[in-house]
Amino acid sequence: MSTLADSLFGVIENRISPIAARLSSQRHVVAIKDGFIASMPFLIVGSFMLLFSHPPFSQDSQWGFAQWWLGMVKQYNDQLMMPYNMTMGIMAVFITSAIAYNLAQSYKLNGLMAALLSLMTFLVVAAPQKDGALSVASLGGEGIFTAILISLYCTEVMHWLVKFNIGFKLPEQVPPKIRQSFDLLIPIMVIFLTLYPLNLFMESHFGLLIPQAIMSVFAPIISAADSLPAVLIAVLLCHLLWFAGIHGAAIVGGILQAFWLSNLGLNQEALNAGQEIPKIFIEPFWQFFITVGGSGATMGLVILYLRSRSAHLRSIGRLGLVPSMFNINEPIIFGSPVVMNPLLFIPFITTPLINAVIAWTATRTNLVNHVISLAPWTTPGPIGAAWSTGWDWRAVVLVAFLICLSTLIYYPFFKMYERQLLAQEEEMAHEKLAEEMK
Repeated sequence: MSTLADSLFGVIENRISPIAARLSSQRHVVAIKDGFIASMPFLIVGSFMLLFSHPPFSQDSQWGFAQWWLGMVKQYNDQLMMPYNMTMGIMAVFITSAIAYNLAQSYKLNGLMAALLSLMTFLVVAAPQKDGALSVASLGGEGIFTAILISLYCTEVMHWLVKFNIGFKLPEQVPPKIRQSFDLLIPIMVIFLTLYPLNLFMESHFGLLIPQAIMSVFAPIISAADSLPAVLIAVLLCHLLWFAGIHGAAIVGGILQAFWLSNLGLNQEALNAGQEIPKIFIEPFWQFFITVGGSGATMGLVILYLRSRSAHLRSIGRLGLVPSMFNINEPIIFGSPVVMNPLLFIPFITTPLINAVIAWTATRTNLVNHVISLAPWTTPGPIGAAWSTGWDWRAVVLVAFLICLSTLIYYPFFKMYERQLLAQEEEMAHEKLAEEMK
């Protein structure tokens, strides 16, 4: 057993960790991740307004407060939905600009110019003007993958032109801001000579804009990503990386963010249309059900630490209690430590996997609502779960159950680790006593 564990830890440390470390620092991956992070405030506010516009009451409710809320939403629906339409409804616009800005910054290019170029390009291919109006159909979840590709393409065009010193040469006397604006002329020409003709060709021959064509290509991947096997693979990879001391949530979450937001957009479109909510695997599902308390679903471990006879574990439990309530558990992961600790490896890996199966089954069978809203990931688990599922009280019950279950799963491994630490603490106490008696 020891040999098998050593072999597994060796593979994680020597094979998986170096690849993950390189991936996490790759400039395009970092730009995409940072672009999504920059867009989150808009998406959270938009999601909240969507929830406000869909009260958690039936139309025939006799409660006075429910009748007032339902009546207000019916009367002012357009006004209440405007913040949603201008945030979640056009999320790809924010994502395009934010990714391009961050990638340009990594190349030491002008981030604002890159963001403007990418925004223009995205609107050209995703929202061509017809009858004096811009279509917003591809500016939401449907345009996310297009937003990523366009922001990378436009910034790389700028980088390539700068690298080979291609551009208009203006005298030094010309103000810097004017020179910067002229630097965009050739990239804009490149866009209108490449992507714009391609978009016209796609529309005339296939009746599709580029975002629709890209979504049709990604549709099988999106569908496969919203499956229990995909969830389990993502959870397993994330926690193997964490066990090796690498921030697995940042790496895996960065890769999955496009799928999560695309699924969220589909769920919100279905909610607005009064249709069945189709998707399960969205970021709040991960944050508030699978990893409640932080990666490894360590809230149960924190509860055990608080009652531990080991002074070390008890102090770590007290230190990590409040952060864990807000899904921040680095004090637990590195203070215990969980990282490369063979006694905690099994529960750290298996607890979130079991949570994923239970939460997936509960959502699929409609025991709890599907996720329809984004809540800040630092929202305490039960509150975040209820918020994300449209204030479903059953989500609170499920989170409480998962915390209790995680406590039970961690318990036997915690006791083994506690006995080990107690023996070490007792030995240290004897050594200290012996020194004092000398």
